[in-house]
Amino acid sequence: MMRSLWTSASGMNAQLLQIDTIANNLANVNTTAFKRERIEFKTLLYAMLQRANLDPATQTGRPVNLEVGHGVRAAALSRNFAQGALQRTYLPTDFAIDGRGWFQIRRAEDDYVFTRDGTFKWMPVDGMLILTTSDGFPVMSTDEDIIEVDPEEINTDTLMLSDFGAFMFVNDDLEMEELGFQFRIVQFPNVQGLEAIGSNFFRQSVASGEALIEDDDEVAVPSRILQGFLEMSNVQIAEEMISLITTQRAFDINSRGVTTSDEMLQTAMQLRR
Repeated sequence: MMRSLWTSASGMNAQLLQIDTIANNLANVNTTAFKRERIEFKTLLYAMLQRANLDPATQTGRPVNLEVGHGVRAAALSRNFAQGALQRTYLPTDFAIDGRGWFQIRRAEDDYVFTRDGTFKWMPVDGMLILTTSDGFPVMSTDEDIIEVDPEEINTDTLMLSDFGAFMFVNDDLEMEELGFQFRIVQFPNVQGLEAIGSNFFRQSVASGEALIEDDDEVAVPSRILQGFLEMSNVQIAEEMISLITTQRAFDINSRGVTTSDEMLQTAMQLRR
């Protein structure tokens, strides 16, 4: 009887975690480049009450095991890295990645993170303009340096981008001229292994593998960079609401298991009266 109490409790805890995940998905429905999350569950230990056996001489015995489970546990969190819809913003400092690539960002010396959120800004530093995230972290170029321009020589309003992230501007002769740098776009062998650290940033891990640099031809299919676009969240509200209802019902059923077990224990205790 006590087994059912703990089994139902594990189910309730699992559904609470599922609710947390769904709530986080819904909260980030308008977050740029957010990727939908999903909890994966696994069964807990099974107790062997009676093992299957067979007597070869008489061909008799039990053909199946008699086992009972002890509930459920959260095993992993997986993200759906499918690309979200591309929304046109017309802002020259908004960039979207069409493909599997990631922007590389420098948070501190030798501390690099990755994002698909291309809401960048020009930040003045020592007379130069540096391309940064909304938090002021520099965006990296292919030569492992920051992206910076001299505002006295180049009008940032005329900056344009090629499909693969090379910066160009309109010179005094009204001709397009390349600046000689472009976005450092990387891919990962296993994106599910990336570690989410907040602020739309992910960190490379042992599970994700080493970053593959697109400009060095280390990937099969390079990404395209679109200027004046942003990648939207890939959360589908209708799907999340269905999951929310299903999870709530599962929690109700597990809580019913607790109350039923309690009622049966109470009945057993009243037998001696």
